[in-house]
Amino acid sequence: MTDFYKYHALGNDYIVIDPSKTNVPMTKKNIQTICARHLGIGSDGILYGPIFEDGQIKLRIFNPDGSEAEKSGNGIRIFSKYLGDFRYVNSNEFLLSTLGGEVTVEIINLREGLIKVDMGTVTFQSNLIPVAGKRREVIQESIEVNGESLLVTCLSIGNPHCVVPLKEISKEKAISLGSILENNSFFPNRTNVQLMKVIDPQNIYIEIWERGAGYTMASGSSSCAAASAAYELGLVDRVVKVHMPGGEIDIDIKLNGHVYMTGTSTTVAQGEFLEEFKTGLMSDIMP
Repeated sequence: MTDFYKYHALGNDYIVIDPSKTNVPMTKKNIQTICARHLGIGSDGILYGPIFEDGQIKLRIFNPDGSEAEKSGNGIRIFSKYLGDFRYVNSNEFLLSTLGGEVTVEIINLREGLIKVDMGTVTFQSNLIPVAGKRREVIQESIEVNGESLLVTCLSIGNPHCVVPLKEISKEKAISLGSILENNSFFPNRTNVQLMKVIDPQNIYIEIWERGAGYTMASGSSSCAAASAAYELGLVDRVVKVHMPGGEIDIDIKLNGHVYMTGTSTTVAQGEFLEEFKTGLMSDIMP
């Protein structure tokens, strides 16, 4: 019996655990152990599903620190490929339910893992992101980090994001600023962070710090957030290619506010938990 499947989307790797195939409970300790690079399989998170409820296909997304994420663009594309690979869906277009809302998925090419997702609409409203303080749109607000004043634009696309436009960005800067911004009191529910450099009206480059996961090579929801912030600031057109260390994602911002993301996902491996490892996973819930 296969216990897990591993995929990546532009270097952002996830483990799919199907509750119909394995009985490992998603406790905080188990999630942390499985995701640990040196102690477990190693991943940027766990995709738990499919869960069939009320006629919906539901997906739960867990971060390596054991917390639950509302939405993940790369995770959704990976999970959609899994659903197609194992014929859980009989159409190339279907709905998928996440904690951050329902999304529409279109499998363009299953073999190549090319998948398009309607990620929904963004909001810059502080109470919906959430961001502390009076209710307002959080656009180009100043925040102090390590003695440096940063202009940030914050939004939600089902999960919270803080976009920081800069002239020059790097992995090192994303790491140094990311953890501080993620846990800043400005963000009651923490936040994902994108450092963004605008190349031209059709291209941006981002470095990413993910809430609960840390530095990552690519992120689908971060790509949507950064492109949406850049468009709101008048820096790019509606159709934008987002470049990241792990690769590229195409973002299309429609007139109705919906944000479409198109990118690839790749199958890596599948396997079983050895009995001694599985016993360790189960031990924290034993009497």
